[in-house]
Amino acid sequence: MNTMAESVATIRSAAVVADARDAARAFLDRLRQPAMAAEAADTVVLVVSELVTHALRHGGGTCTLELTAHAEGIEVAVHDPSPHAPRMCTPDMDGGTGGFGWPMVNRLARATAVTRRASGGRTVSALLAW
Repeated sequence: MNTMAESVATIRSAAVVADARDAARAFLDRLRQPAMAAEAADTVVLVVSELVTHALRHGGGTCTLELTAHAEGIEVAVHDPSPHAPRMCTPDMDGGTGGFGWPMVNRLARATAVTRRASGGRTVSALLAW
């Protein structure tokens, strides 16, 4: 399989998280071989939603989504201006302030990484199985 990468437009509001999910579905639909199972595709879309939402909420209000198909899986990478890594925290069961996303991404992904960008900010990425 040839590597296929796509950078989705910069996302500037929570209202367009749905656009990021749609872009991820379109990216997955364009992959020719191997075809991705529906459950694996749903997992990619969920991780896109979580990482983009996290970047908008905690990363400065703007981000760029990049999707790459590798032989070993799909990489979801979100670039944002924050210098801080996501952290595990106790989910808020009453107040609605979150805490579920990063632990869920870590469970769903084969690997996750947070890297500082030379231009400033960070990239949060997750590698997901086919």
